[in-house]
Amino acid sequence: MPELPEVETVRAGLQQLLPGRVIARVRHDTPKSFPNAPADVEVFLINATVAEVRRRAKVLLIELNSKYSLIVHLKMTGQLVFRGEQNFGAGHPNDSLIGELPDKTTRVTIEFEDGSRLYFNDQRKFGWVRLLPTAEIPQIDFFKKVGPEPLAADFTWQILKERLTRRKNTSIKAAILDQTVIAGVGNIYADESLWGAKLHPATLVKNVSDAKIKALHRALVDVLRLSIDKGGSSDRNYVDAEGRRGSYLAFANVFRREGQACSRCGRIIIKSRVAGRGTHTCPHCQPEPMTA
Repeated sequence: MPELPEVETVRAGLQQLLPGRVIARVRHDTPKSFPNAPADVEVFLINATVAEVRRRAKVLLIELNSKYSLIVHLKMTGQLVFRGEQNFGAGHPNDSLIGELPDKTTRVTIEFEDGSRLYFNDQRKFGWVRLLPTAEIPQIDFFKKVGPEPLAADFTWQILKERLTRRKNTSIKAAILDQTVIAGVGNIYADESLWGAKLHPATLVKNVSDAKIKALHRALVDVLRLSIDKGGSSDRNYVDAEGRRGSYLAFANVFRREGQACSRCGRIIIKSRVAGRGTHTCPHCQPEPMTA
């Protein structure tokens, strides 16, 4: 599933491409991917102008001048790819994973008055594009429960500590994967930040010192910023708003590097299972916690 850096990369790309464009028509192949009343689409989407593209956690918000917004959740395999009139075909120079569009994975196509199009592709059909009044979005259960943004200016290590104590009897990895604790962090950046903090993922939150929480805070922010700078992680399906791969995994320290040498100490990285997820650690830099 795309994590915060991937969704933020898509948001930044769409923010450069979409504002000011007027929606002319929309097509979809299944109500599951586009669960919206036709009357609402006709009144609040068609002929509306894109005002801004925002993000909250792993969710994209395309705000319209009709006072409605398109909420887009990419889930596991979703993609949002923009095509201008000049690059509808497979010869688009930015294409790495995407060929000619629409293709068999295209679930929603939004066409703008100038002929450009925004394609929502989703191989596994778990993602969706919903049209809702912008004012009602903060009242949706997900948005009321989701944790703070880890790249926000006011996200201090003390805030991280306070959020983590809500899960004091769980592993530190399970806690930072919990979207009600911190927004947007998934498996890749959990492993990377825990390596950066020299903290074993199975360590119980209640046993993590303030010094380690400070180190985790620094590592988490640094890893997320680096990934955004590299365009995210193209592990499987992820591409940015113009169909390009992200390159962060070439800079990863532990994720998908099992059997390779740790860049910090030279020991061999191992893969195990923590919090129900495949987990990558350095056994020297991240010693397993003592058991009672």
